[in-house]
This record gives sequence, structure tokens and C-alpha cells, in this order.
Amino acid sequence: MPMYDPVPRASAWIPMFSLFIVLLFSPLAGCTQTQSTTEPQDESADEPAPPISSNDLSQTGARAADDGAPMPLDRSVSLMEVGVHPIESTSASSQTFIEQALSDSTGSRISNLDARVDSLLAQMTLEEKVGQMTQLELGMITDRDTFPQPIDPEKLRRVIQEYHVGSILNVVDTAFPLDHWHEVVRAVQDEAAETRLGIPVLYGIDAMHGTNYTQEAILFPHSQGMAATWNLDLAEEVGAITARDVRASGIPWNFAPVLDAGRDPRWPRFYETFGEDVHLTTAMGLAMNRGMQGPDIGAPERVATSLKHFVGYSGSESGRDRTPARISDIELREQYLPQFQAAVEAGAASVMVNSGEVNGVPVHASHFLLTDVLREELGFEGLVLTDWLDIKKLVSLHRVAENEREATKMAIEAGVDMSMVPSDVSFFENLTALVEDGEIAESRIDESVRRILRLKFALGLFDDPMAGTELADDVGSDRDRHVALQAAHESVTLLRNDTTDTEDSALLPFSGSERVLVTGPTAHSMQSLNNGWTYTWQGGGAAQDLFHEGRPTLMEAVRERIGSDQMTYVPGSTLTRPDRLEEAVSAAQEADVAVVAVGEGAYTETAGNLTHSLMLPNAQRALVQAIADTGTPVVLVLVQGRPRTLGVTHEAADAIVTAYNPGTEGGQALADVLYGDVNPSGHLPYTYPSRPTGYALYDHKPSERLAADFSEEGAEPLFPFGYGESYTTFEYSRLTLNDSTLTTSALQDGATVDVEVTITNTGDRTGQDVVQLYLSDEVASVTPSVRKLKRFAKVDLEPGASETLTFQLTQDDLSFIGRDAAPVVEPGRFRIQIDTLERTFTVSGAPIR
Repeated sequence: MPMYDPVPRASAWIPMFSLFIVLLFSPLAGCTQTQSTTEPQDESADEPAPPISSNDLSQTGARAADDGAPMPLDRSVSLMEVGVHPIESTSASSQTFIEQALSDSTGSRISNLDARVDSLLAQMTLEEKVGQMTQLELGMITDRDTFPQPIDPEKLRRVIQEYHVGSILNVVDTAFPLDHWHEVVRAVQDEAAETRLGIPVLYGIDAMHGTNYTQEAILFPHSQGMAATWNLDLAEEVGAITARDVRASGIPWNFAPVLDAGRDPRWPRFYETFGEDVHLTTAMGLAMNRGMQGPDIGAPERVATSLKHFVGYSGSESGRDRTPARISDIELREQYLPQFQAAVEAGAASVMVNSGEVNGVPVHASHFLLTDVLREELGFEGLVLTDWLDIKKLVSLHRVAENEREATKMAIEAGVDMSMVPSDVSFFENLTALVEDGEIAESRIDESVRRILRLKFALGLFDDPMAGTELADDVGSDRDRHVALQAAHESVTLLRNDTTDTEDSALLPFSGSERVLVTGPTAHSMQSLNNGWTYTWQGGGAAQDLFHEGRPTLMEAVRERIGSDQMTYVPGSTLTRPDRLEEAVSAAQEADVAVVAVGEGAYTETAGNLTHSLMLPNAQRALVQAIADTGTPVVLVLVQGRPRTLGVTHEAADAIVTAYNPGTEGGQALADVLYGDVNPSGHLPYTYPSRPTGYALYDHKPSERLAADFSEEGAEPLFPFGYGESYTTFEYSRLTLNDSTLTTSALQDGATVDVEVTITNTGDRTGQDVVQLYLSDEVASVTPSVRKLKRFAKVDLEPGASETLTFQLTQDDLSFIGRDAAPVVEPGRFRIQIDTLERTFTVSGAPIR
């Protein structure tokens, strides 16, 4: 059962009042988020920039350059020995994993937790309660004149002692080393211990692909790449390492995992999702959540999670960040809620709210979504946290409130518990006044504070707020690197591997004797391998200097394998323009094969909005075509946060490999796959569209197949969801069902459809494949999807070996969201598909509602 309770939260903008607060509270102004994300501050200016309203602030971190940022050419790098991967494959069904995760939901070892919370709450003043609901960013308590920024004792005293602030978040400018994190968090907790009640501070951070704001920590593939592994045990281990490293930094709260449905590849946070399918997202989300929270959230190697972003954030109509979404009740409950429901049942500690609006109502002001749905329908009992500035944005951006006081009331009444203000004390002032004036009952405040205190107790912060820092020596270990390398290996997805005119065999893997040209803007870019949320928010600026020594880019990894005499590197283009293109063409004419690495740089959120289309930029497509025109075989390597469409350019490639954003071990992982040390096993967690508009997801409706000529080829992707090739071959056989006829009454009594299939490795090398079970409801009262993923399992087979797998489908698997926005099972015929095999069964009787 879930452990925590959620509540509303708010923050609004009163121009004159906020100006007064900025002036009054000036020692606390100047937080890191005052940096523009488009123009760097002029640090050489004689006069400091004038203070601005926090209503106008953005998040911390310089944007990465539009053209990308290659690494220096004179670096010393080395390759790790591949060996045996540390995480073994189990061949367990995704549903088995999900059921285990739900049965092992997170608990707490703290005894008399509720009694301790109630006792403390009864002693608190109104100001102390509202302070607990206030979250400020680290820049509010630091001195920014040096790096890493030290705590300013007077700012810290005022924040903790006078405003009773209960939570701090983020980092100033860029990632800190472990010892500085310890200094910062210890100073915060020591100050909190000196308050009247000694309530510890709940510190939070965005650790999105590893502990990306701690310099020593290992970075893993982003969620998109983790989903491409389809390896739930591996995802859980990545979550566990991330949790330990976050806690070792002194931080007990991580704003992850992202459970937004990746249904639109235009969305700039697409790479933070686990892809387009609800079952895959649910399984991966539970794996990461279980890895981070574990069975006991208070263990020194675990953290509280925050599910992001409730709900519908990724569903914007425009595909741009934080723009309006129109989501029907059916779609909401079919595509966006199930993954949150599962994580809530697994005991997720907190939820962060969608910054955008759904059906015309900003979610931070939506009582329907935050209370009716999240609390009452899903049963969430934990902490509900706003996103950055989002109570203020009810005034400045969404315009549903006239001022910040009104917006604060709106958000609290909707169901918010804590406000990520984050750069002034307006929320504290407004909410205190609202209660004193009788507009919000203090009992409502008590609901939120009870949830906040409950989480602090459950985390063990009252016993030892620095628990976990003793694990600092484990951060960045060799084993962690090998787990990251395994994750990168298993994420790499082979999409095409044709024979060439000069060889009868497939182009990949390379033999090692070829003369190789490596070219393209992502071939020598750590920014592209890692994307945003890497040392800085946008992955740009100071992040370029913090990548760990010795980790190779793709170009460096190839060079390390075959030597400089056999490899030539010419950029060919940046992300947006030609760069020594003619030289690259000349080098291709002298090479046996060309590895052309294209894709994207680093970005996230609004800064990653596409200004044109999903099409790969012209300069990169021109580079691919120019190299192919030489007649040299082309291996196209895609390093990108979303599937950029290629037009006809994909036809120029003899082999295509996608790496997503594999992290700092991704350069070696790609080279290991290209040279056959690792057999690729990644499978697409999304549909790779063939064109930038009019694409359809794998679970599209039948009408979406219609093309301009009225044929049924309008939904054809470049590569389908779940696709991935191997250097070996697999054959599926003996697909059987335990019964071809069922009744709805039997299903209600627990009857299942047992599906059995055998997979055989018919090739000459060991390999992994993802067994995927799809279900189709052939006729339904709501137009059915052509198919839906219901189960998967990753198997590892030696040459000639076979494995028989059994999957069980239940009543829930046969249900869909009906016209009344509630689940229903209707009688009719259903089709099961695994690989190219199909079987049907029928259900008779009255509908199950």
C-alpha cells in the first residue's frame, strides 16, 4: 500500500508586493535560476544586473550550442574490457516483474510513524507549517562569487529560522563534487537542527540518468535508452545505483522517474520517457522506482521518488514544451494514468505536477486531476509537489488568476502540498495571509504538513539527516561503470544491416581490417551521448569540462580499436551546417567503410522545442548522401533524443544503428557493437516515423492506415515499435493457447488465457531477443487499436538453444476504456500475435463492467 498523502499547493504574483519582498529579502535574491537560458550574463560588467521578479526567472544552466560541441582531439582515452555483464537476464515475463514490484511495495522501518507525526504537528505554529510547504532553490542560501558556491550563513539563517523553509532543491550553476555536497547539505541540516522543533530539511534533486549533479557519479543512458534494453532487472539496478549516489551526496529525494507517455516525438522531453507504450512504461517505471526506493525508503542507500509529471504533460497538441493538451477521458485513462496508478500502488513517495494545462485547465489548479483522480481514484497518499515557478505561472503564463495570492489559494484547494517557489518567499507570505484571513482553513494546511512530515520521518531524517554519506567511497566504482556499459550495450538498436556490392555478407559487424572513415557531428560529442540533465540543466556550458577522463567518444573508441593508421576522422558537418564536407568526401573515397554519426546535441524542456520540423537538419542529410555517393558503404549511427526523420536519406545507408542518448560509456558501447564484441539486442521503445508529419503510433486506430490514394499504407513507419535486429537469427514456433473459448463469468472468477511460445536461436552466435506478445480486440464499442503490447520477456540464447515461455492474460488485459470512461470487457474475438505467429480466441457472455 502507498505510504504517503498528497495535498494542494500554490504561489501567485502580486507585482507591488513581490517587489517589496525582493527588496526586503534582498540578501536572498540572486539565485542561480536568474540566468537567462539564451544569453549568458556578462560577468565582466561593472554594474550587477538589476534584480528581477522571480516570476520571470528560468532554470539554471547555459544552453548547449546549436552547432554542438565536439570534444578536444588530444584526449587520452581507453576501452574497458567487455567480459561478462554484471546483470544477468532472467527471461521473466514483464507481468511477473510488475506483480512482484506491486507486492513488494515500499514501506518504512520507522515505528509509531503516524503518532510521531501527529505529536510534532500539534506543536507547530502556522508559520512553521507553511514553511514546511515552501521549497526554495539552493541559490537562495549561497554566495555565488566563487565555485563551488559556499553557503551564506546569514541567508541560510533567514531561510530556515525566519521562514521555516522545509525543503531545498537543485544545484547552483553546475554539478558539485561529493565533498561540497556534504558541506552544503550538512550546513542546511545543522541549521535546521537549531530551530525550535529541529525539523530536518527535505533536499531534492533531478537525477535523471544517474546522479547527474554529482561530479563523481556514473552516468547511464537516459530513460528512452533504458527502455530500449527491455531489461527490467537492469533498469532496477540502474535505479538502485542512482539512489545510492544521490543519498551518498547527502540528498534523500530524487525527482524521478518520468512516467509521461512518449507519444509525440516532437516533444523536447521525449528522451526522458520510456517510450510510447503504456505497458513498457509501466514496467520500466516500476523497475526504476523499486531500484530507487527499495523495500525500505529509509535505508541509507535509498531515496524517495517523485513521479513526473502528473498528468498529461507530454500530450501537448503542438509537440512543444508546456503547451496545451487536449486529452479525452478515454485517452487519459488508457495512455496516461495506468503507469501512475501502478507506481502509486508500489508506494511511490511523491508526485510532481504537470506544468501545462489539460483541456483548458492548468493542472496546478485542477481539483479534478489532483484530488478527484490522483487522490480518490488512484488512492495516492503521498506528497504532491509543484514544478518550477508553477503557482506563479497560474498568473503570468496561464492567466487563470489575477495575482499570486489568488493563484496560491487555487493550487492549495486543487491539491498541492509543497510549492517549488523557488526564488523568493512569496508563497510563504501569501499562504500565511490566506489562512489568517480565513480563506483557507488551517486544517487544510495540516493535511499537507502531515504528508511532508510523514515522508521526513519515513526517510529517517529525524534520526540522521546525513545518512548515506558514508557510502561516498562507492560512488563511481568500476562495477557501476560496467553496469553503465551493459545498459549502453543493450540499448543500442540495429535497425538495418544489408549486404553490400563488395560483400555477400552483411556489412556489420566489422572484421577489424577495414579502413574506416568516421564522420558526422555526433561522432566526437559527449554532449550528444548524454543530452540534457548532464552536470547542468541543459547539458551545455560548464558541463563540457566535467565529463570523466578516459571515456571515449564513438570516434575515439574506433581509433582505440584499430589505430590512427586505419581510421580517419573528419567532422563533415556540425549539427546545422557543413564543416569540411569536401574533405570528408575525399576521405570516404579512400576508406572501405564510412561510419556517419548524426543526430542532436543537448537540450531539454522549452529550450529543446523544434523550430522547424522533426526532419534531421539539411546539413546532416547532405553529409550522409555525399558520403554514400562515393560508393563507400555507409553505417548510419543515430545519436539523438528523439527519432529525427530522414526522408529519402535513409536509403543511402547500408546499415543503421540507433544509440539514443547512451551516456558516457556510449562511445565504447557503439564501437563494441560495430565490431561484434557485443551482439546488439536493443529494440525500439517507440515507432520510428518515416516522415515528420502524419505519422501513426504502433497502437493506432484502423482509420489511421488510410493513405492519400485510399490504400491502407498511410501508417507505415520507417521502423516499427519493438523492432531490433541481431547478428544472429531467431525462430518462433509452437504458439499455443490453453483455451480458444472463454466466458466473461469465467474471467471474473479468475480464468486466464495461457499463451505458450518457443523461441530458438537458429544462428551461429549467442544473442538476446525480446519476445513481445500483442493482443487485438477485433470488434469493440470504442474503436480498438490495431494491437496493444501486453507482455514481454528478454531471453538470452546460445546457438541452437531454445526456450519455451508462458504468458498469462487476465480479465484486465482484455478490458478497454469504454464510452463511459470506465474499464469494460466485451464478448467477441481476440487475436494474439508473437513475432509472425497468430492465434485467436473468443469470449462469450455479458460484458464485464
